[in-house]
Amino acid sequence: MLPILHPSSPVRWPFTGGWHDAEVIDDVLAAIGSGPWALPLLFGLVFADAFLVVLPGETTVTAFGALAVASGSPPLFAVVSVAAAAAFCGDACCYLVGRRVGLDRWRWMRHRRVRAALAWAGSRLQRGAATVVFTARFIPFARLAVNLTAGASRVAAPRYLPVVGIAAIGWATYQAVVGAVVAWLLPGGPLVAVVVSIVVAVALGVVSDAIAARLSRRRGRVAAAPPE
Repeated sequence: MLPILHPSSPVRWPFTGGWHDAEVIDDVLAAIGSGPWALPLLFGLVFADAFLVVLPGETTVTAFGALAVASGSPPLFAVVSVAAAAAFCGDACCYLVGRRVGLDRWRWMRHRRVRAALAWAGSRLQRGAATVVFTARFIPFARLAVNLTAGASRVAAPRYLPVVGIAAIGWATYQAVVGAVVAWLLPGGPLVAVVVSIVVAVALGVVSDAIAARLSRRRGRVAAAPPE
């Protein structure tokens, strides 16, 4: 169980080499949320997450959702809107890269696991774009594979991109609301809300990845089973 920090509890803040009262860190987080660079930072991290799957797009949106409720800034609607726009732009750019570059020009695209992911994305896209786009939106590398494959296989942009936009809105709303709910349920100010919301976002991501992997293995066993 995570401890609830009292406002006067000392907390070790990264890079400063010292301990600070939690209320001081609350003030810093509130200042970040109300600053002019808060939403551009959110946009940049979510956009980059479409290409560099090591960046914490999900946790960033969840943390900003918690900050919106705990400190009142930035507004929750702005968090959802900016995150959705960034997610759509990132996915659309990946789609365009796949359309212009293909799936084998760069060395990393020819890695065995990448080829397997791209093959999975191709087979799923043949069954229907909507389901796989919504599913992959919550799985970092699957999202990249689906967008690249959709572009390379010439899925029509007027049919594909609206689905990407709807999926981006749903994803951004979900992630921001998770953080908002955590902040609403927990006392302790922005610090507690942000920290716990990040932990919850990571846990949900791990669970989602595990479920997706299990379903993929199950489908593989069914496909490999000999006909009776």
